[in-house]
Amino acid sequence: MTTDELCVHLRDVPDAVEPRTPAGCEECLQSGDGWVHLRLCMACGHVGCCNDSKNKHASKHVSVSGHPVVRSFEPGEGWLYCYPDDLFYDP
Repeated sequence: MTTDELCVHLRDVPDAVEPRTPAGCEECLQSGDGWVHLRLCMACGHVGCCNDSKNKHASKHVSVSGHPVVRSFEPGEGWLYCYPDDLFYDP
């Protein structure tokens, strides 16, 4: 996929966002829960757990905030996902 084929949400993603809770999922850290994988909101830096995690905080954050794009927050991964367009992009 070329950058010309990206949806408007992915084209407008900033190069970097500061994670609010670099140690893990913001809500799981507060509740003492665990997670499987982490996702970083590219609009505000929220770190949430993925849909394979029981709490699915990344998806819940998207639903509440309307922020459309997350990046994998796993070491060695840099892919992006746009929720409204159901589109993955691995630069």
